[in-house]
Amino acid sequence: MTHADAVSAIRSLLPGIAGGVLERERERALPRAQVKALTLAGLGRLRIPREDGGEGLGWVELAELLVELAEADSNLPQIFRGHIAFVEHLLAAPPSEHRQAWIDRIVGGDLVGNAWSETGGVALGTNATRATRAADGGWSVTGKKFYTTGSIFADWIDATVDADGTAATALIRTGQPGVRVDDDWDGFGQPVTGTGTAEFTDASVDEADLGAFADRFRYQTAVYQLVLLTVLAGIASATRRDAADAVAARTRTYSHGNATRTQHDPQVLQTIGEIDATAFTARALVNEVARAVQLAADTARDPDGAAHRDAVVAAEFASARAQVVLSQSVPAAATRLFDTLGASAISASRSLDRHWRNARAVASHNPWLFKARQLGDLTVNGTVPDFVWSIGVAAPAG
Repeated sequence: MTHADAVSAIRSLLPGIAGGVLERERERALPRAQVKALTLAGLGRLRIPREDGGEGLGWVELAELLVELAEADSNLPQIFRGHIAFVEHLLAAPPSEHRQAWIDRIVGGDLVGNAWSETGGVALGTNATRATRAADGGWSVTGKKFYTTGSIFADWIDATVDADGTAATALIRTGQPGVRVDDDWDGFGQPVTGTGTAEFTDASVDEADLGAFADRFRYQTAVYQLVLLTVLAGIASATRRDAADAVAARTRTYSHGNATRTQHDPQVLQTIGEIDATAFTARALVNEVARAVQLAADTARDPDGAAHRDAVVAAEFASARAQVVLSQSVPAAATRLFDTLGASAISASRSLDRHWRNARAVASHNPWLFKARQLGDLTVNGTVPDFVWSIGVAAPAG
């Protein structure tokens, strides 16, 4: 199978995926069949090199495909977000038996979820989820995580833990008795991403599958954010599509409008044009961020080299700039859709509000206003911040 064959196999699924998205979102029905079909088609192994059994796609190609998938169903790229980042961690790591074993699992169809965020009053920058030594020489994990996007569909969960006072990551198999993942996500947007609670009770982890968090690949925040940017770009494209289709089909017009058919009303056409410009800009920004991430990936084998350090900084700030722009412009475009139509557009049966709800939910990750402040600090003072984000209860000043 060539790159084109692999991408074509996934693209062939998109019409069917798009056809059921309204029903899935209205009923909050998890897209289990769609995730399975995409996994079987090879979405999870697209970045794995061909010599290892994958497709060897570059980031620009992968990002464009994720935008198309998000246009069909914005929930799906976000479901694969943790998996995509874990695969990138493997690709950036030096060769080893452990790395190869995980590449073989990914090529074989295993899916990896994500569980990094703690619940409750955990101190900022720490993990209440603990990994302790087990009698068999491995590790035992106990704790609770939220925002575990993708984990309810996954064979493994990539979780952050505290291991004897050290920040670490553990790869936890989901099929064991000590793992429970609930679909208790109640967000008004991205409703079927399975972004719920994962609870671990003495869950078993192999010795080789627990590693220091400091050893994670250094451009991971840019990768996580790039996937969300592809979701926003896909939502912008879907908004443009639905707005244009609805205007073209509309036969009623207003007495105070500018034409006998809405499709010829210059004010409506201007609004459609503004939505179109947002969708175009979103794709262009995704492309630029993907190019920056690709450079970070290309230099990752020398993680301490100047070329990689510079590429990581460039990728992180590229993703931040795009996030600042798209977190505002895409929800705004999704709102402008309603300016092109009448009150019938707010019918729940049409679910046109889902574009704003989903865009607003995605834009809430790692709030853009803090990224904008960091960009300002870079521009004025040349400050490069820590790119790893966390959330929790901060200690009082002083």
